[in-house]
This record gives sequence, C-alpha cells and structure tokens, in this order.
Amino acid sequence: MTSAELTRRFEDSFGSKPRIFCAPGRVNLLGEHTDYNDGFVMPCAIGFSTRVAISSRPDRKLVIQSEEFSEKFEFDLDNLPSRGKGVWSDYVVGIAVMLQQMGQKTPGASLLVRGEVPIGAGLSSSAAIEVASALALMSLNGAKLSLPEVAKLCQRTENVFIGARVGIMDQFISCLGKAGHALLLDCRSLEFKLIPIPESVRLVICNTMVKHEHASGA
Repeated sequence: MTSAELTRRFEDSFGSKPRIFCAPGRVNLLGEHTDYNDGFVMPCAIGFSTRVAISSRPDRKLVIQSEEFSEKFEFDLDNLPSRGKGVWSDYVVGIAVMLQQMGQKTPGASLLVRGEVPIGAGLSSSAAIEVASALALMSLNGAKLSLPEVAKLCQRTENVFIGARVGIMDQFISCLGKAGHALLLDCRSLEFKLIPIPESVRLVICNTMVKHEHASGA
C-alpha cells in the first residue's frame, strides 16, 4: 500500500488529512542478547516498515485503527491505562503514556496503522510501530527529542508499559538505520557507527515460522 492509498483510507475513516510517519524493522548481524547486557550489537534496518497516519482531534480521545486488525480502540487521554492489556494497540497507547510521564501532554489524535513487518518473526515489528507512533504523536504535541532519545522512550514503553525486558537495539536501529549500512552500537554508552555494506553483499532473511514474543518468552 502506498502512502497515497493510506491517506485515502485515513480520510475515509476519519474525515481529515493525515501526516504519515514511517519506521523500519530490522535484522541483527552480530550480538544476540547483548543489548540488554550492555554489550555490542550490529543490526541492519530492512525494507519492511510500519507507517502511522495521524491527525489531531478536537476532543480528548486517542482513536487507533489498523489495516491489519478489525478492532478500533478509543482511549480517554486524561485517563490512560497504566499497563498494557495484551493487544496490539498497547504499543501506541504506551508511547502516549510515556510522553505524558515526561510532561509532554498529547492532544486528541486519530491514528491509522499500516504494518509491513511480519509480527512475531524476529524482525522487530514492535519497535517499528513504537518509533512510528512516537514520531507521529510528537508531531502533535511539539516534543523535541533527538532520535536516540526517541529510541529510549520506545524502549521504556516496552519495559514499563508492555512488560517486555528488551534492550535498546531494536528501537535504536529503527530510529537511526540508514540504507546500505549496518549500525555498530555500544549499548552501554549508545555510541554508534554506521558501517557501509558492500554493493556485492546481499542479506537473505529466512522465516522459520517460529513465533517470537518478548513479553511471555524466557
């Protein structure tokens, strides 16, 4: 689906013109389980991404729809839940909660999510929706965060609101990945270096169909 098609779907659903924000999934080339142990990792952003279309609302509601799921979720921005409910909308609501805890009050908003990153395939679909949602919500409340700070905000959403003890790698590469490059990240200091991938190299991603879930996995 193109951005123009997503815009039309949004206008049909909400009757207003949106802005669209995008964040990619990732594969990891070096370093497993080392990001939450303050080690080194070298992930790479991939061509699959999640897009979030957003526009403001005059009320104090956060209304969230997805192109992949039929449920429509509505939340009172003055009475948001403190923890996730185990549904896909948690990744969007959690960002709003963390922003409010930072003193960044979110105005009423309508969001339409379109995800291309396969869910549960180890390609960080959760980080992609978190980062795209964070950028979208920040566009309405005027929050000025650097991309590393956005990554930390999204990690905190998973740790605190979702209840998944993830490290910083997935959100960091979703924020700072660059086409044609991997990213060497020191998860302790968050110092990073973009590593060019030679034109002769191709990354082949194979899906084992084994589902992956941080919140309930060992």
